[in-house]
Formats: sequence, structure tokens, C-alpha cells
Amino acid sequence: MKRANTRPSGSIDFIFSMLLFLVFILCSVFTILIGSRVYGNIRARNDAAFYSDTALSYITNKVRQADRTDSVNVRSIDGQNVLVLSSDYYGVLYETWIYTKDGSLLELFSEQGSGLSTEDGLPVMECPPVSFAIDKAADGELLVITLEGEMSSDTAKLFLRSASNSEGGSSNE
Repeated sequence: MKRANTRPSGSIDFIFSMLLFLVFILCSVFTILIGSRVYGNIRARNDAAFYSDTALSYITNKVRQADRTDSVNVRSIDGQNVLVLSSDYYGVLYETWIYTKDGSLLELFSEQGSGLSTEDGLPVMECPPVSFAIDKAADGELLVITLEGEMSSDTAKLFLRSASNSEGGSSNE
């Protein structure tokens, strides 16, 4: 018997299979690269949210602990916006300074008038720049804490319960 006039298609089948395999490999690599970039972005947002939330919680808890009459103030020290928490231990006045510098939240606890500066603070955690302001409210004072992050800014407002009332009376709870 005579074979029909067929050409050998083995090499074409092999080339087509290899091209198909190559397309599959390239799609897999691109999927992995895109997935890793998405994961990196999610991780960066999660870390930023963690540091800003933790920093706000830390500062608000410090303020709540020190919330006594005339003990919470905001000052500009060495060009820094500083939250100053005053306390009295056995007749000696101490101050806790909370501020940010070079991407870190810093705290400095020292005797009032000790001569220390913002260079002497101890780093607490990484933190975006933070600013403090005290606004007068109808019933007292409101401490506004603002963290300026890369993607968004977070704000916490704390009513200072022990702020001295401008009319000489105290607020009833």
C-alpha cells in the first residue's frame, strides 16, 4: 500500500506545544509579579494604619493618665509642636514631652526647667508627623491630636475633663 501524501507534522506539533508552554510560563510569571506588588501595597497600608492607630492610642492614654487641672498644655519647643503633660511628685514638678521628630514619636520625662531639649527624647515608635492644638469648647478645652500620614491624616479629639473653667466654676458630670 502506498501512503497518502502526508507531511511530517511532528516538528510543527513540537514547536506549537513549546510556544503554548512558553505563553503559560509568561502568564504565570506576570501573575506572580502583579500579586507580589499588590501584597506589598496591602502590607504598606496595613503597617501605616498600625503605626498611626497605635501612636494615637498611646498619646490619648498618656493624656488620660495626666488629665489634672492645668496639667495638659501645648508648646513650641525648639521649633517642635510638643504636648506637655505636667505632674507633681512629692512637691517636685515634672514634665512629660510628647512629640515627633525624624519619623519617630519621642517622649521626654524630666524635672521642670531641667535644661533638656527635644534632642534628648527617647523614641517610642515609628510615627508620621503629629501636631497638637487645644481648642476652647463650651464646657472646657478640647485637645486635638492630628497625625499627618502619607495616605491620610488621623485626628483624635479629647475633652480635657479637668481643664479649668474660664468662669471660675467646675463642670458637673
